[in-house]
Amino acid sequence: MKTLNHILGTLLLTALLFTSCDDKNDAEYTAVRATAGEYNNLQDDALESITQNFQFNAEDPYVSLTSENGVSIYINGTCLTLNGNAVTGQVDLEFIEIFDKGNMLITNKPTMGVMPNGDKALLLTGGEFFINATQNGANLEIGCDIQLGIPTDLTGGVDNDMILWNGNIDEDGNLAWEEANEDQDKRGVFAEGNQYYAFLSDFGWSNVDRFYNDPREKTTILVGVPEGYDNQNCSVFLSYDGEDTGLANLDTYDANSGLFSEHYGQIPIGLECHVIFVTEEANDWKYAVKAVTIVENGVITFTDSETSVVTQTQLTSIINALP
Repeated sequence: MKTLNHILGTLLLTALLFTSCDDKNDAEYTAVRATAGEYNNLQDDALESITQNFQFNAEDPYVSLTSENGVSIYINGTCLTLNGNAVTGQVDLEFIEIFDKGNMLITNKPTMGVMPNGDKALLLTGGEFFINATQNGANLEIGCDIQLGIPTDLTGGVDNDMILWNGNIDEDGNLAWEEANEDQDKRGVFAEGNQYYAFLSDFGWSNVDRFYNDPREKTTILVGVPEGYDNQNCSVFLSYDGEDTGLANLDTYDANSGLFSEHYGQIPIGLECHVIFVTEEANDWKYAVKAVTIVENGVITFTDSETSVVTQTQLTSIINALP
């Protein structure tokens, strides 16, 4: 009898140990969170995946290039300088073009424009662009305009309210758009036929955009994300239903409450939209999407059980398929 009790006791102890190990492993698994570096690397890889590379001769006064989406790029190579000196020989050009919400999200390049009072609001875009020229790895300067010819059918046709914006990236790596201060003798952006023509005075990020316009009363919203995430290892975006050429993001985070906020009060009450949570997991994208109708001072919450892990291609398609 003692032997039987001993055997039963041993089996019970073993079962408890295995159960404890399983519970511990489950807890450790659910506690895994992306680091800031892992999340930033995922965004950097996404940006690299859509970067186009060209080469041309700096002595050519009329360089004409065409992007994968049919954007025409015109550069006067003789305007290029390095430390104030004219450049000769082969030049490398990086070009990025973004027209859809999916690529805006994975590269962290939403369309948030800075208003005259410093607040930010959603822009609708005719295209986001990055251009940079280098020689042997050194960044070059340019002393005359870069001209872009942008097919308007990439963003739903001509919109004569579009103007030119410059992109500024803050110390946290977030992009915001400021209206370009064009000189009187520069044309900025205009539409002709089925194209926008943009005249850029410098390398870097530029955008053909206008503010989203909605007459309804506005509000702020708050978004809660799963435990262990903050503004360093995840993002929260807002996709307005019916608008395919803009993506908002919630760019402020309260460490005390653990909530992301749109604190500018620019979201229309009654707006139908989709709130998107994204982060990194095992070199892929972990995400959740929630359809909401905006109410005054609303709070939207995401839990881990609502998330899925997908590839970059899958996530881009999912976001672009939103209404």
